[in-house]
Amino acid sequence: MVNYLLKKSYQLKNLQEIDFKDLWGDHGVFTTMWIYGKPSKILFFEDHINNLIKSTKAYSIYKPFLKKNILKLLKENLNSKTKYNHLLRIALNKKTISISIRKRLTPKKEFKLKVFNYKRIEPKYKNLFYKQILKRLSNLDNTKYDLALCYKDKILETGTSNLLFVKNGKYFSPKNNCYIGNTIKYLNKKIKINFKDIKIKDLDSFQEILLVGSGKTVTSVSSIDELNWKRKSFLYSKKVNKVYNNLIK
Repeated sequence: MVNYLLKKSYQLKNLQEIDFKDLWGDHGVFTTMWIYGKPSKILFFEDHINNLIKSTKAYSIYKPFLKKNILKLLKENLNSKTKYNHLLRIALNKKTISISIRKRLTPKKEFKLKVFNYKRIEPKYKNLFYKQILKRLSNLDNTKYDLALCYKDKILETGTSNLLFVKNGKYFSPKNNCYIGNTIKYLNKKIKINFKDIKIKDLDSFQEILLVGSGKTVTSVSSIDELNWKRKSFLYSKKVNKVYNNLIK
């Protein structure tokens, strides 16, 4: 059960508040951002909003002044007295914009992936076709587990994050059938990441697997039991975390 700090929906045409709708399953798009601190900061805010606007155009649901209206709603709804460590989600369909804030869960040290043989619909976009993933995530302790999305003998991404694989001091990440998020784009500027297909049969050659994204930040995977993979090192998890933490100082 998700505990919301805030959840509101508005008509896009006039920003009139209506009953909250999460919009999952609709023809539309969303973005999830990490909001933290007091006064609050939103990591990669401009990138998130620009990507969201590009996606609304790809899905033919763009409205004029969308960025201005998002800023207006955030100004109205964010509390200057709150010390945040939350996930801020903005979702849109053709008629509605929904804003929600929920507590960011801290992943445990023994964090595992469970295999889900599934490829997201139009995975290069953060669209709202997530019901299959959300159904499975709702049955898991999300501080201990995420889903490894696998398709045609390849690992693509997780239910919430990008994946970073480490082999002999080099970094790799899937390049096809996944969304390339802002966190991994940032890390690619700081550490050289080789984007390529990651085949399940080659999994044992990787010493470390990391989740990277707004919710998981940088999280080391301890095991993927169904694929007989276990973590062999923490070395590069610590290095990547150091790069990431320099961003939020």
